[in-house]
Amino acid sequence: MSKVPISVCIIAKNEEKHIEECLKRLLPYGFEIIVTDTGSVDRTKELAEKYADKVLDFAWVDDFSAARNFCAGQASNNWILSLDCDEYVTSIAVPQVRILMQKFPRMAGMIKLKNLVFDRNGRENYAVDDVVRFYNKNFFTYENAIHEQLVATGKVEKKGAFVLPMEVVHHGYALSPEEMEIKQRRNLDMLYKHLEKNPEDPYILFQMGQSEYILGNYEKSVDCYERALASDPSIELLYVQTLVTSLATAYAKVYRDEDALALMNKYADRCKTAKFVFTHAMAYYDNDQPLKALLLYLKTVTLPDAETLGENLIDCYENIINIYRKMGEEEMANMFVDKLAACRVEKERILNS
Repeated sequence: MSKVPISVCIIAKNEEKHIEECLKRLLPYGFEIIVTDTGSVDRTKELAEKYADKVLDFAWVDDFSAARNFCAGQASNNWILSLDCDEYVTSIAVPQVRILMQKFPRMAGMIKLKNLVFDRNGRENYAVDDVVRFYNKNFFTYENAIHEQLVATGKVEKKGAFVLPMEVVHHGYALSPEEMEIKQRRNLDMLYKHLEKNPEDPYILFQMGQSEYILGNYEKSVDCYERALASDPSIELLYVQTLVTSLATAYAKVYRDEDALALMNKYADRCKTAKFVFTHAMAYYDNDQPLKALLLYLKTVTLPDAETLGENLIDCYENIINIYRKMGEEEMANMFVDKLAACRVEKERILNS
């Protein structure tokens, strides 16, 4: 197979559990593979050397962006696909990727990352996040020591990112409660250090809220999310729409259902994603307004990005069916039974990817 002008850049530390499977799945596509190790004491480097074109060392400086930028700097190609060791590529339509590279030379690309997670009852579920991971290093670089983000270094064609025709399954959140707590507390330590330098940084406050929420500290997460929104960051930023829906979900956890609905109503005219519309529907549902909730659930499942709901798409169809049945509309409810079954089949496929 001829080489594709794309370099996959991966930073690693003590990832012997995942790195071999990650790299094996990349081999069929003809990409250059660059692995940058930040201080492993296990077999990570030994395993990486079996598959990668380059395995490099980088002294860890408590900065994920610095490590990612170093890795990209060692790549032979300008186009970079940034992955983590616990992310397994299940499919890539390489010819379509080439077309997108030619069509949008100064835009970044987004992947739909399917995250495997354990809920608090130990059941395996999945969520989907849109993450920007594909870029031309002449026009973009990473910033932020943790929860790094790509930022433009020169003139880009337009805001936003194109969607890559690929599926990536992330295994790094399928952790025991003890492992997840260690990971999130590590993240919070780094985030609080960053906040000392930038006390009102809305992105850092948002990420702090995310970690506090995962740890079950819902009041703390609400405080972080509210502080992040207080600076009125642009709703055009991808993370800000997630911030709004996260705050609404956290409000529900602390029994502030009216605040959740008021928040969603405030942003409804400006936010059109399936995740937003679903969260808005949930706010109506929690406020005992099932008919308004039903209309939004129905809208959610027709949106082109409905698959980004992940596990929540199952909840969406279940709620549609339950509301119709409570209304005595059994025939309408039955129209969605097959769709619910298909979502459950898709969930099993992803969990076993």
